[in-house]
Amino acid sequence: MPCPALPEGFDFTDPDLLQARVPLPEFAQLRQTAPVWWCAQPRGITGFDDEGYWAVTRHADVKYVSTHPELFSSHTNTAVIRFNGTISRDQIEVQKLIMLNMDPPEHTRVRQIVQRGFTPRAIRSLEDALRNRARKIVETAVAGAKPDGSFDFVNNIAVELPLQAIAELIGVPQEDRAKIFDWSNKMAAYDDPEYAITEEIGAEAAMEIVSYSMNLAAARKECPAHDIVSQLVAAEGEGNLNSDEFGFFVILLAVAGNETTRNAITHGMHAFLTHPEQWELYKRERPETAAEEIVRWATPVVSFQRTATQDTELGGQKIRAGDRVGIFYSSANHDPEVFDDPDRFDVTRDPNPHLGFGGGGPHFCLGKSLAVLEIDLIFNAIADALPGLRLTGDPRRLRSAWLNGVKELRVSCG
Repeated sequence: MPCPALPEGFDFTDPDLLQARVPLPEFAQLRQTAPVWWCAQPRGITGFDDEGYWAVTRHADVKYVSTHPELFSSHTNTAVIRFNGTISRDQIEVQKLIMLNMDPPEHTRVRQIVQRGFTPRAIRSLEDALRNRARKIVETAVAGAKPDGSFDFVNNIAVELPLQAIAELIGVPQEDRAKIFDWSNKMAAYDDPEYAITEEIGAEAAMEIVSYSMNLAAARKECPAHDIVSQLVAAEGEGNLNSDEFGFFVILLAVAGNETTRNAITHGMHAFLTHPEQWELYKRERPETAAEEIVRWATPVVSFQRTATQDTELGGQKIRAGDRVGIFYSSANHDPEVFDDPDRFDVTRDPNPHLGFGGGGPHFCLGKSLAVLEIDLIFNAIADALPGLRLTGDPRRLRSAWLNGVKELRVSCG
Protein backbone atom coordinates (compact mmCIF):
# COMPACT_ATOMS: atom_id res chain seq x y z
CA MET A 1 0.00 0.00 0.00
CA PRO A 2 1.26 3.53 -0.67
CA CYS A 3 2.54 5.57 2.23
CA PRO A 4 0.77 8.94 1.94
CA ALA A 5 3.57 10.76 3.76
CA LEU A 6 6.10 10.02 1.00
CA PRO A 7 6.07 11.90 -2.30
CA GLU A 8 5.15 9.94 -5.40
CA GLY A 9 8.21 8.34 -6.95
CA PHE A 10 10.26 8.40 -3.76
CA ASP A 11 12.89 5.64 -3.91
CA PHE A 12 15.26 4.71 -1.08
CA THR A 13 17.80 3.41 -3.62
CA ASP A 14 17.98 6.63 -5.64
CA PRO A 15 21.74 7.41 -5.83
CA ASP A 16 21.02 11.15 -5.85
CA LEU A 17 19.16 10.76 -2.56
CA LEU A 18 21.99 8.89 -0.85
CA GLN A 19 24.53 11.36 -2.18
CA ALA A 20 22.65 14.04 -0.25
CA ARG A 21 21.68 12.17 2.92
CA VAL A 22 20.48 8.95 4.53
CA PRO A 23 16.67 9.27 4.52
CA LEU A 24 16.14 8.65 8.25
CA PRO A 25 12.91 10.71 8.53
CA GLU A 26 11.32 8.73 5.70
CA PHE A 27 12.45 5.45 7.25
CA ALA A 28 10.79 6.54 10.51
CA GLN A 29 7.53 7.23 8.66
CA LEU A 30 7.55 3.79 7.08
CA ARG A 31 8.32 1.97 10.33
CA GLN A 32 5.22 3.60 11.81
CA THR A 33 2.81 3.42 8.87
CA ALA A 34 3.96 0.80 6.34
CA PRO A 35 6.97 -1.17 7.63
CA VAL A 36 6.90 -3.40 4.55
CA TRP A 37 6.20 -1.02 1.66
CA TRP A 38 6.13 -1.51 -2.10
CA CYS A 39 8.56 0.91 -3.75
CA ALA A 40 7.65 1.20 -7.41
CA GLN A 41 10.44 1.77 -9.95
CA PRO A 42 10.39 2.31 -13.71
CA ARG A 43 11.22 -0.96 -15.40
CA GLY A 44 14.85 -1.26 -16.48
CA ILE A 45 16.54 1.45 -14.39
CA THR A 46 18.08 -0.93 -11.83
CA GLY A 47 19.41 -3.78 -13.95
CA PHE A 48 16.45 -5.97 -12.94
CA ASP A 49 13.51 -6.69 -15.22
CA ASP A 50 10.80 -5.73 -12.75
CA GLU A 51 8.89 -2.73 -11.45
CA GLY A 52 10.19 -2.31 -7.91
CA TYR A 53 10.92 -3.94 -4.58
CA TRP A 54 9.53 -4.27 -1.06
CA ALA A 55 11.24 -1.92 1.42
CA VAL A 56 11.66 -3.62 4.81
CA THR A 57 12.38 -1.06 7.53
CA ARG A 58 11.79 -2.56 10.98
CA HIS A 59 14.60 -4.20 12.93
CA ALA A 60 12.60 -7.38 13.58
CA ASP A 61 11.58 -7.78 9.93
CA VAL A 62 15.12 -7.18 8.63
CA LYS A 63 16.32 -9.93 11.00
CA TYR A 64 13.53 -12.25 9.85
CA VAL A 65 14.43 -11.88 6.18
CA SER A 66 18.14 -12.29 6.97
CA THR A 67 17.66 -15.49 8.94
CA HIS A 68 15.33 -17.28 6.50
CA PRO A 69 17.42 -17.93 3.37
CA GLU A 70 14.99 -20.65 2.31
CA LEU A 71 12.35 -17.92 1.83
CA PHE A 72 14.58 -15.04 0.79
CA SER A 73 17.43 -15.80 -1.63
CA SER A 74 20.68 -13.89 -2.06
CA HIS A 75 21.49 -15.89 -5.18
CA THR A 76 18.49 -15.23 -7.44
CA ASN A 77 19.20 -11.54 -8.12
CA THR A 78 22.32 -11.04 -5.95
CA ALA A 79 22.39 -8.98 -2.75
CA VAL A 80 23.02 -5.65 -4.51
CA ILE A 81 19.71 -3.81 -4.61
CA ARG A 82 20.42 -1.55 -7.56
CA PHE A 83 22.84 -1.55 -10.46
CA ASN A 84 22.98 0.89 -13.36
CA GLY A 85 20.32 0.39 -15.99
CA THR A 86 23.07 -0.35 -18.53
CA ILE A 87 24.28 -3.54 -16.82
CA SER A 88 23.52 -6.77 -18.64
CA ARG A 89 21.98 -9.81 -16.99
CA ASP A 90 25.15 -11.74 -17.85
CA GLN A 91 27.19 -9.24 -15.82
CA ILE A 92 24.83 -9.74 -12.88
CA GLU A 93 25.09 -13.51 -13.22
CA VAL A 94 28.90 -13.37 -12.91
CA GLN A 95 28.51 -11.75 -9.49
CA LYS A 96 26.82 -14.89 -8.18
CA LEU A 97 30.33 -16.37 -7.82
CA ILE A 98 30.89 -14.03 -4.84
CA MET A 99 30.02 -15.58 -1.47
CA LEU A 100 27.75 -12.64 -0.62
CA ASN A 101 25.49 -13.74 -3.48
CA MET A 102 25.32 -17.45 -2.68
CA ASP A 103 22.66 -19.45 -0.84
CA PRO A 104 23.06 -22.60 1.24
CA PRO A 105 24.33 -25.23 0.73
CA GLU A 106 27.00 -23.73 -1.59
CA HIS A 107 27.34 -20.68 0.66
CA THR A 108 27.75 -22.96 3.68
CA ARG A 109 30.59 -24.89 2.01
CA VAL A 110 32.53 -21.77 0.99
CA ARG A 111 31.99 -19.97 4.29
CA GLN A 112 33.22 -22.96 6.31
CA ILE A 113 36.49 -22.80 4.40
CA VAL A 114 36.87 -19.02 4.45
CA GLN A 115 36.18 -18.64 8.17
CA ARG A 116 39.49 -20.37 8.91
CA GLY A 117 41.08 -17.00 8.27
CA PHE A 118 38.82 -15.19 10.74
CA THR A 119 39.23 -17.22 13.91
CA PRO A 120 39.91 -15.26 17.12
CA ARG A 121 43.47 -16.55 17.00
CA ALA A 122 43.92 -15.34 13.41
CA ILE A 123 42.60 -11.87 14.25
CA ARG A 124 44.75 -11.64 17.42
CA SER A 125 47.80 -12.50 15.34
CA LEU A 126 47.26 -9.30 13.32
CA GLU A 127 46.71 -6.99 16.27
CA ASP A 128 50.27 -5.85 16.97
CA ALA A 129 51.04 -5.21 13.32
CA LEU A 130 47.80 -3.28 12.83
CA ARG A 131 48.33 -1.25 16.01
CA ASN A 132 51.72 -0.14 14.71
CA ARG A 133 50.25 0.61 11.30
CA ALA A 134 47.44 2.68 12.88
CA ARG A 135 49.98 4.82 14.73
CA LYS A 136 52.09 5.21 11.60
CA ILE A 137 49.04 6.18 9.51
CA VAL A 138 48.12 8.98 11.91
CA GLU A 139 51.73 10.20 12.17
CA THR A 140 52.03 10.27 8.38
CA ALA A 141 48.76 12.20 8.03
CA VAL A 142 50.02 14.84 10.46
CA ALA A 143 53.39 15.07 8.75
CA GLY A 144 51.76 15.50 5.35
CA ALA A 145 49.21 18.11 6.42
CA LYS A 146 49.13 21.53 4.78
CA PRO A 147 50.88 24.42 6.57
CA ASP A 148 47.60 25.30 8.31
CA GLY A 149 47.35 21.73 9.63
CA SER A 150 44.50 20.68 7.33
CA PHE A 151 44.14 17.39 5.47
CA ASP A 152 41.51 15.06 4.05
CA PHE A 153 40.64 12.52 6.74
CA VAL A 154 39.26 10.00 4.23
CA ASN A 155 42.32 9.62 2.03
CA ASN A 156 44.96 10.21 4.70
CA ILE A 157 43.57 8.15 7.57
CA ALA A 158 40.31 6.27 6.96
CA VAL A 159 41.32 4.41 3.80
CA GLU A 160 44.64 3.13 5.04
CA LEU A 161 44.03 0.73 7.92
CA PRO A 162 41.26 -1.35 6.29
CA LEU A 163 43.41 -1.71 3.19
CA GLN A 164 46.45 -2.64 5.26
CA ALA A 165 44.39 -5.15 7.28
CA ILE A 166 43.11 -6.97 4.22
CA ALA A 167 46.53 -6.94 2.58
CA GLU A 168 48.08 -8.23 5.81
CA LEU A 169 45.42 -10.92 6.06
CA ILE A 170 46.03 -12.36 2.60
CA GLY A 171 49.72 -11.56 2.28
CA VAL A 172 49.66 -8.88 -0.43
CA PRO A 173 53.14 -7.33 -0.71
CA GLN A 174 53.36 -3.70 0.42
CA GLU A 175 54.20 -2.50 -3.09
CA ASP A 176 50.96 -4.03 -4.51
CA ARG A 177 48.54 -2.67 -1.91
CA ALA A 178 47.71 0.56 -3.75
CA LYS A 179 46.54 -1.53 -6.72
CA ILE A 180 44.01 -3.40 -4.58
CA PHE A 181 42.72 -0.10 -3.22
CA ASP A 182 42.35 1.39 -6.70
CA TRP A 183 40.56 -1.66 -8.06
CA SER A 184 38.14 -1.84 -5.12
CA ASN A 185 37.32 1.87 -5.50
CA LYS A 186 36.47 1.36 -9.16
CA MET A 187 34.15 -1.54 -8.37
CA ALA A 188 32.19 0.40 -5.74
CA ALA A 189 32.02 3.86 -7.33
CA TYR A 190 30.14 3.16 -10.56
CA ASP A 191 27.22 5.43 -9.57
CA ASP A 192 29.34 8.51 -8.91
CA PRO A 193 30.03 10.63 -12.02
CA GLU A 194 33.00 12.34 -10.36
CA TYR A 195 34.94 9.11 -10.77
CA ALA A 196 33.76 8.57 -14.37
CA ILE A 197 33.59 4.86 -13.65
CA THR A 198 31.48 2.89 -16.13
CA GLU A 199 30.15 -0.64 -15.59
CA GLU A 200 32.87 -1.77 -18.00
CA ILE A 201 35.66 -0.14 -15.95
CA GLY A 202 34.19 -1.63 -12.78
CA ALA A 203 34.07 -5.07 -14.39
CA GLU A 204 37.65 -4.71 -15.58
CA ALA A 205 38.75 -3.78 -12.05
CA ALA A 206 36.98 -6.84 -10.68
CA MET A 207 38.76 -9.04 -13.19
CA GLU A 208 42.09 -7.45 -12.25
CA ILE A 209 41.49 -8.45 -8.63
CA VAL A 210 40.45 -11.97 -9.64
CA SER A 211 43.51 -12.37 -11.85
CA TYR A 212 45.88 -11.02 -9.19
CA SER A 213 44.32 -13.26 -6.53
CA MET A 214 44.41 -16.35 -8.71
CA ASN A 215 48.13 -15.83 -9.26
CA LEU A 216 48.60 -15.42 -5.51
CA ALA A 217 46.65 -18.63 -4.89
CA ALA A 218 48.67 -20.52 -7.49
CA ALA A 219 51.91 -19.38 -5.85
CA ARG A 220 50.73 -20.61 -2.44
CA LYS A 221 49.62 -23.96 -3.83
CA GLU A 222 53.08 -24.37 -5.30
CA CYS A 223 54.83 -23.18 -2.16
CA PRO A 224 52.57 -22.97 0.95
CA ALA A 225 53.37 -20.37 3.61
CA HIS A 226 52.10 -19.66 7.11
CA ASP A 227 49.29 -17.38 5.96
CA ILE A 228 45.57 -17.39 5.28
CA VAL A 229 45.98 -17.92 1.54
CA SER A 230 47.73 -21.22 2.14
CA GLN A 231 45.03 -22.20 4.64
CA LEU A 232 42.28 -21.50 2.12
CA VAL A 233 43.76 -22.90 -1.10
CA ALA A 234 46.40 -25.44 -0.12
CA ALA A 235 44.85 -27.30 2.81
CA GLU A 236 44.98 -31.01 2.10
CA GLY A 237 41.99 -33.14 3.05
CA GLU A 238 40.09 -30.26 4.67
CA GLY A 239 38.37 -28.83 1.63
CA ASN A 240 39.76 -25.72 0.00
CA LEU A 241 38.90 -22.93 -2.41
CA ASN A 242 39.82 -23.31 -6.04
CA SER A 243 41.62 -20.40 -7.67
CA ASP A 244 38.41 -18.85 -9.05
CA GLU A 245 36.69 -19.05 -5.67
CA PHE A 246 39.67 -17.46 -3.97
CA GLY A 247 39.68 -14.64 -6.52
CA PHE A 248 36.03 -13.84 -5.90
CA PHE A 249 36.60 -14.07 -2.14
CA VAL A 250 39.23 -11.33 -2.44
CA ILE A 251 36.71 -9.20 -4.37
CA LEU A 252 34.35 -9.57 -1.42
CA LEU A 253 37.13 -8.57 0.98
CA ALA A 254 38.07 -5.58 -1.17
CA VAL A 255 34.56 -4.14 -1.10
CA ALA A 256 32.91 -5.59 2.00
CA GLY A 257 36.01 -5.27 4.16
CA ASN A 258 37.66 -2.18 2.72
CA GLU A 259 34.85 0.17 1.68
CA THR A 260 32.63 -0.53 4.68
CA THR A 261 35.25 -0.16 7.41
CA ARG A 262 36.69 2.94 5.74
CA ASN A 263 33.26 4.58 5.76
CA ALA A 264 32.56 3.51 9.35
CA ILE A 265 35.81 5.18 10.43
CA THR A 266 34.98 8.35 8.49
CA HIS A 267 31.42 8.61 9.81
CA GLY A 268 32.73 7.84 13.29
CA MET A 269 35.21 10.72 13.14
CA HIS A 270 32.52 13.06 11.86
CA ALA A 271 30.19 11.93 14.65
CA PHE A 272 32.86 12.53 17.29
CA LEU A 273 33.68 16.00 15.98
CA THR A 274 30.02 17.00 15.78
CA HIS A 275 29.34 15.54 19.24
CA PRO A 276 32.33 16.97 21.14
CA GLU A 277 31.13 15.65 24.49
CA GLN A 278 31.42 12.12 23.07
CA TRP A 279 34.93 12.84 21.78
CA GLU A 280 35.96 14.10 25.21
CA LEU A 281 34.43 11.02 26.84
CA TYR A 282 36.19 8.73 24.37
CA LYS A 283 39.59 10.36 24.83
CA ARG A 284 39.20 10.10 28.59
CA GLU A 285 37.73 6.61 28.99
CA ARG A 286 38.30 4.71 25.70
CA PRO A 287 35.10 2.63 26.13
CA GLU A 288 35.16 -0.79 24.46
CA THR A 289 31.59 -0.17 23.32
CA ALA A 290 32.62 2.68 21.01
CA ALA A 291 33.31 0.65 17.86
CA GLU A 292 29.87 -0.98 17.88
CA GLU A 293 28.15 2.39 18.26
CA ILE A 294 30.24 3.84 15.45
CA VAL A 295 29.09 1.01 13.17
CA ARG A 296 25.45 1.46 14.22
CA TRP A 297 25.65 5.20 13.64
CA ALA A 298 27.43 4.88 10.30
CA THR A 299 25.69 1.77 8.93
CA PRO A 300 28.03 1.79 5.90
CA VAL A 301 25.75 -0.55 3.90
CA VAL A 302 22.36 1.16 3.78
CA SER A 303 20.67 -1.89 2.28
CA PHE A 304 21.01 -5.23 0.61
CA GLN A 305 18.30 -7.25 -1.07
CA ARG A 306 16.87 -10.74 -1.16
CA THR A 307 14.42 -12.33 -3.62
CA ALA A 308 11.39 -14.27 -2.41
CA THR A 309 11.63 -17.94 -3.33
CA GLN A 310 7.91 -18.55 -2.77
CA ASP A 311 4.73 -16.69 -1.89
CA THR A 312 4.96 -15.54 1.70
CA GLU A 313 3.82 -12.83 4.08
CA LEU A 314 5.85 -10.21 5.92
CA GLY A 315 4.65 -7.26 7.97
CA GLY A 316 1.08 -7.87 6.86
CA GLN A 317 1.99 -7.75 3.16
CA LYS A 318 1.67 -10.61 0.70
CA ILE A 319 4.99 -11.05 -1.08
CA ARG A 320 5.02 -13.06 -4.28
CA ALA A 321 7.67 -15.52 -5.39
CA GLY A 322 10.22 -13.57 -7.43
CA ASP A 323 9.62 -10.22 -5.71
CA ARG A 324 12.74 -8.38 -4.63
CA VAL A 325 12.91 -7.43 -0.94
CA GLY A 326 15.15 -4.59 0.23
CA ILE A 327 16.42 -4.92 3.81
CA PHE A 328 17.32 -1.47 5.08
CA TYR A 329 19.93 -1.71 7.82
CA SER A 330 20.04 2.09 8.24
CA SER A 331 16.38 2.06 9.20
CA ALA A 332 16.66 -0.99 11.45
CA ASN A 333 19.54 0.66 13.33
CA HIS A 334 17.29 3.62 14.22
CA ASP A 335 14.28 1.56 15.29
CA PRO A 336 13.00 2.98 18.61
CA GLU A 337 11.45 -0.40 19.41
CA VAL A 338 15.03 -1.67 19.86
CA PHE A 339 17.21 1.35 20.70
CA ASP A 340 16.61 3.97 23.38
CA ASP A 341 16.90 7.39 21.76
CA PRO A 342 18.27 5.93 18.50
CA ASP A 343 19.14 9.34 17.06
CA ARG A 344 21.66 9.93 19.85
CA PHE A 345 25.32 9.07 19.21
CA ASP A 346 26.41 7.36 22.43
CA VAL A 347 29.70 5.46 22.53
CA THR A 348 28.73 3.89 25.85
CA ARG A 349 25.54 2.35 24.42
CA ASP A 350 25.16 -1.16 25.82
CA PRO A 351 23.52 -3.43 24.81
CA ASN A 352 23.72 -2.47 21.15
CA PRO A 353 22.00 -5.09 18.94
CA HIS A 354 22.59 -3.14 15.74
CA LEU A 355 22.49 -4.73 12.29
CA GLY A 356 25.49 -2.91 10.86
CA PHE A 357 27.16 -6.27 10.31
CA GLY A 358 24.00 -7.79 8.86
CA GLY A 359 20.81 -9.15 10.32
CA GLY A 360 22.19 -12.49 11.44
CA GLY A 361 21.76 -15.72 9.52
CA PRO A 362 24.21 -17.19 7.01
CA HIS A 363 25.42 -13.82 5.70
CA PHE A 364 26.33 -12.24 9.05
CA CYS A 365 29.62 -10.42 8.49
CA LEU A 366 32.50 -12.87 8.73
CA GLY A 367 34.97 -10.05 9.33
CA LYS A 368 33.14 -8.38 12.22
CA SER A 369 35.94 -8.99 14.76
CA LEU A 370 38.54 -7.63 12.37
CA ALA A 371 36.46 -4.52 11.63
CA VAL A 372 35.88 -3.82 15.33
CA LEU A 373 39.61 -4.23 15.98
CA GLU A 374 40.50 -1.80 13.17
CA ILE A 375 38.04 0.81 14.44
CA ASP A 376 39.32 0.49 18.01
CA LEU A 377 42.94 0.76 16.93
CA ILE A 378 42.55 3.76 14.63
CA PHE A 379 40.50 5.82 17.09
CA ASN A 380 42.90 5.07 19.91
CA ALA A 381 45.74 6.25 17.66
CA ILE A 382 43.82 9.41 16.69
CA ALA A 383 42.92 10.18 20.31
CA ASP A 384 46.59 9.81 21.33
CA ALA A 385 48.12 11.87 18.51
CA LEU A 386 45.34 14.24 17.44
CA PRO A 387 43.21 15.02 20.51
CA GLY A 388 42.46 18.53 19.20
CA LEU A 389 41.36 17.47 15.72
CA ARG A 390 38.54 19.64 14.33
CA LEU A 391 36.31 19.78 11.28
CA THR A 392 36.94 22.37 8.59
CA GLY A 393 34.20 21.37 6.14
CA ASP A 394 31.15 19.22 5.56
CA PRO A 395 31.54 15.65 4.30
CA ARG A 396 31.39 15.16 0.54
CA ARG A 397 29.21 12.12 0.09
CA LEU A 398 29.50 9.31 -2.44
CA ARG A 399 26.75 8.92 -5.02
CA SER A 400 25.63 5.34 -4.51
CA ALA A 401 22.42 3.31 -4.42
CA TRP A 402 23.37 1.28 -1.35
CA LEU A 403 26.57 2.54 0.28
CA ASN A 404 26.64 5.29 2.93
CA GLY A 405 29.94 6.58 1.60
CA VAL A 406 32.04 9.70 2.12
CA LYS A 407 34.61 10.79 -0.46
CA GLU A 408 36.18 13.64 1.48
CA LEU A 409 36.18 14.99 5.04
CA ARG A 410 38.39 18.01 5.64
CA VAL A 411 39.87 18.28 9.13
CA SER A 412 42.67 20.20 10.81
CA CYS A 413 45.15 19.42 13.52
CA GLY A 414 46.37 23.03 13.55
